[in-house]
Amino acid sequence: MINVVFLLVIFFMMSARIAPAPPFDVELPRSDSDSAVREESTFYLSADGNVAFGGVTGDDAWAALARADTARSLTIRADAQLATPKLAAVLTQLAKLEITSVTLAVRAQ
Repeated sequence: MINVVFLLVIFFMMSARIAPAPPFDVELPRSDSDSAVREESTFYLSADGNVAFGGVTGDDAWAALARADTARSLTIRADAQLATPKLAAVLTQLAKLEITSVTLAVRAQ
């Protein structure tokens, strides 16, 4: 009987999808919205403007995003301390890559 339990535990551990750790700490801005965000195509922005996508950072993240098949939609996890002009510049670059749908991840208040 204990063998079956261990086999089930091992099965569930092996079949579980482990989420990768974010490339850097991001404190999301607060919002009244409580809708869930898809995490399939996530673009990270740190407070000082560093970017990350697909496990790479900096200019490599932009190149990876250009190559990725994001179905032209993207979730942005930007730090709450990120300056608005930096976010606007990122949105301009995303428009140049023809990303037509952008979701900004926030945390509930």
